[in-house]
Amino acid sequence: MFYDATKNDHGLKHSPMKALVGPRPIGWISALNGKGEVNLSPYSFFNLVGENPFIVAFSSSGYKDAVAFVDETKEFVCNLATYDTREAMNLTSAPLPRGESEFGFSGLTTAPSRLVKPPRVAEAPAALECQWLQTIQLQDRDGRQMDQYLVLGQVVGVHIDDRFIKDGLVDNAAMRPIMRGGYMDYFVATPETKFSIQRPKGA
Repeated sequence: MFYDATKNDHGLKHSPMKALVGPRPIGWISALNGKGEVNLSPYSFFNLVGENPFIVAFSSSGYKDAVAFVDETKEFVCNLATYDTREAMNLTSAPLPRGESEFGFSGLTTAPSRLVKPPRVAEAPAALECQWLQTIQLQDRDGRQMDQYLVLGQVVGVHIDDRFIKDGLVDNAAMRPIMRGGYMDYFVATPETKFSIQRPKGA
């Protein structure tokens, strides 16, 4: 099939775009506002987008608390969502009133960060402490502003559970990170599904 994405005339039950661009890593963002209130929410529009220094990005549909908190205090943490924390991660997507802790609602535990103020998820086997770089309100091809906000942050601190470091390498498959597919679907990485391919040599 082919459809015009500008008209969204696919004729299917739901847009297939998120299923086609996936599975996508989940940015499980913890942030703090000036009052000390904590927000924890998962974002499937998330990735590592640069190195030297390492830059991460997450995008929010709507100016939600995570974006507002990061804009206010200029710091956040990306926590690794795994198969073991899948239910708690899903609970943190609930639209709670501002000021109500997603940590308490989901039964998760806060752990102190080293270089930023927002706490990290103690149950997460890895976490990236980040300092804010910029927030961009996206525009479409006609220059119209969208209700979509892209947040960029520089990684300044990294937490890794020592159990997953083997022979000087991080065994991320053993952490069983989960990724977002389309609709309500998720995928999980496991050691059984991991494979390696060497890059070809240039001419």
